[in-house]
Amino acid sequence: MFTEDELLQVSALQHLAFCPRQWALIHLEGQWSDNLLTAEGSLAHENAHQELTEVRGNLRIAHALRIRSLRLGLVGQVDVVEFHKVKSRDQGILLSDIPGFWQPAIIEYKRGRPKIGHEDEVQLCAQALCLEEMWGVSFSTASFFYGLPRRRYEVALDAELRGETERLVTLLHELTLSGKTPAPEYQRRCRNCSLLNICLPEAVKKRKSVTGYLKMVYKTEGENEATP
Repeated sequence: MFTEDELLQVSALQHLAFCPRQWALIHLEGQWSDNLLTAEGSLAHENAHQELTEVRGNLRIAHALRIRSLRLGLVGQVDVVEFHKVKSRDQGILLSDIPGFWQPAIIEYKRGRPKIGHEDEVQLCAQALCLEEMWGVSFSTASFFYGLPRRRYEVALDAELRGETERLVTLLHELTLSGKTPAPEYQRRCRNCSLLNICLPEAVKKRKSVTGYLKMVYKTEGENEATP
């Protein structure tokens, strides 16, 4: 179990799953730079957080719901949690301000389209794990609402995704304790990263290429000199 002072942000998992160096630049070094993609993402979250609670008959909608897990050492918030009224306790939970039983459903807002990687799914799963601990419930699925298709995508919170999420949570705490920023490694996805001009992965890639070339040249010259 972690203490309150040891809790780390759930959102950090998404950055870590995408790129450990990006995570370190943001969460260890406090660096940030917006581009069009991140600005649109921030706007999507602001829209999701405009109201704290909505009531629509047998549906209650909570925005920016605070979450935490002392077992995992995480804290954060969920963009939207819908509460659907159900008939029995085994289908839902009790809410403090209204009678009846309510079945929660997690919805995370994202700009653009679903990503190729699992970073969004990891963040969503971590949110579910926090709420399971808080409410004593079990989520089999959770959802994204992506801005460009303007539709929901349901994600199965299966054993594989839960295992991947818990492994990344462990790594998150280990890297935080180390306080070290990983070296850059240029990949195709770097092109869309808002921290590209801070990280400079291509510059490191070029330095490595020059170093490798010089090593090869010196090695060849040494072999030629040694040849009788």
